[in-house]
Amino acid sequence: LERERIKRMGNASRPFRRIAYFLCLLSVLLLTEGKKPVKPKCPAWCTCTKDNALCENARSIPRSVPPDVISLSFVRSAFTKIPEGSFLLTPSLQLLLFTSNTFDVISDDAFMGLPHLEYLFIENNSIKSISRNTFRGLKSLIHLDLRGNAFNCDCKLKWLVEWLGSTNATVEDIYCESPPEYKKRKINSLSPKEFDCIITEFEVYQSLPYQSLSVDTFSYMNDEHVVIAQPFTGKCIFLEWDHVEVMFRNYDNITGTSTVVCKPIVIESQLYVIVAQLFGGSHIYKRDIFANKFIKIQDIEILKIRKPNDIETFRIAEDWYFVVADSSKAGFTTVYKWNGNGFYSHQSLHAWYRDTDVEYLEISGKPHLILSSSSQRPVIYQWNKGTNEFVKRFDIQDMEDAYAVKHFKVKEDVYICLTRFIGDSKVMKWGGSAFLDLQRMPSRGSMVFQPLQISNYQYAILGSDYSFTQVYYWDAEKAKFVKFQELNVQAPRSFIHVSIDKRDFLFASSFKGTTLIYSHVIVDLSA
Repeated sequence: LERERIKRMGNASRPFRRIAYFLCLLSVLLLTEGKKPVKPKCPAWCTCTKDNALCENARSIPRSVPPDVISLSFVRSAFTKIPEGSFLLTPSLQLLLFTSNTFDVISDDAFMGLPHLEYLFIENNSIKSISRNTFRGLKSLIHLDLRGNAFNCDCKLKWLVEWLGSTNATVEDIYCESPPEYKKRKINSLSPKEFDCIITEFEVYQSLPYQSLSVDTFSYMNDEHVVIAQPFTGKCIFLEWDHVEVMFRNYDNITGTSTVVCKPIVIESQLYVIVAQLFGGSHIYKRDIFANKFIKIQDIEILKIRKPNDIETFRIAEDWYFVVADSSKAGFTTVYKWNGNGFYSHQSLHAWYRDTDVEYLEISGKPHLILSSSSQRPVIYQWNKGTNEFVKRFDIQDMEDAYAVKHFKVKEDVYICLTRFIGDSKVMKWGGSAFLDLQRMPSRGSMVFQPLQISNYQYAILGSDYSFTQVYYWDAEKAKFVKFQELNVQAPRSFIHVSIDKRDFLFASSFKGTTLIYSHVIVDLSA
């Protein structure tokens, strides 16, 4: 009986379950219907029709513009920027107009998501520059108007000049407002070549905690090396590039006394180092690759080389030489020649002139030496093929007290940089029969005026014991050096360029401070 009663109750409840199911389904349908998206209304500061929207005095770019509008205009609006992706919710736009607004910044990808936009008017606003990816994504653009904006035609606008030359869109004439040399120039007619946007600079990369005099670089066993003369410790310090730590590190040294120059020379894959010292004589060392160390193989005659100040290595025909400038009252500046086993005295140049520097160069394809001296004007010697010796040719006029002479070439022209400690250092150009004045630079305790080339850039660096070191850059159009950068090096004595791992470095020796390594950085201002 109990089972029958329960069964009857179950059968009676079925209609109620059906009713409850249908009520639940109806509720779900009603809720779903209530969540359907509502089309955006026209913003309060805009006037909208079915296809168009005109916004005036807008404080920002609205997100609630009806998505089906095909033209959107902003007039006298107060927003200061068109941000990235401002029109992603209006993909149907075919015309977009901004006129008499106050914004001055248009971000990258500001018009992204507008594949159908054909007409873009940005006129009479406050724009001075436009981001290089502003127009990215505008695949259908056929007309662009940027008139009435105060464009600053600097490197940041170079991309626009390039873009104008490649776009298929019609672009109304637009003009530069600044800088002065470009004022009222038509941007449409500018060439990318008119923008000099690549600049360089030297940045401190690494410092070495010791004083130094000479710095030289050399290639040996398929790698680049640097050797630095330390006068107070009497060492020649050898550096190599650590490819893992990305730094220069010490790997060996030659210990001596009051070392002033460590000059490397590689002959038939064998490394030799000429070590010039103020006391204890000067010596020549050979790199023993099996013992992995330097071995002294020769002494340099002490009667001739009493106070060495500079060493220059060079090759004439198949023969290797080096010359030592001696600055003592009783010494001889002497040329040494390699004979297969060692170096022997080949020629003594003028004695007792207290030479401070020697420079090897070629003039009109002929080998020359220039000797600088504290007692006379720089003297030029020319190589005589008949006697295989240098013969005095002439002095460089009006350059008394020149401490050093270094040369460089621009194309086929030969120039020299002459260093004066106090007064004016000079740049001179070879004129066919003599060096002629080209430029003067004020010297304030200068003992080095070093020209050097890094990639395609020609520099000249004028050291100073009393002020900042001046870096000059060669201006090809003016055919002279212009001021470029100041470096803070204490009592610099030499500068050398080292190229390794596709990087360029400038080593700056310091007689009173730390030796500095600068990185040569190339910056594209148009990027």
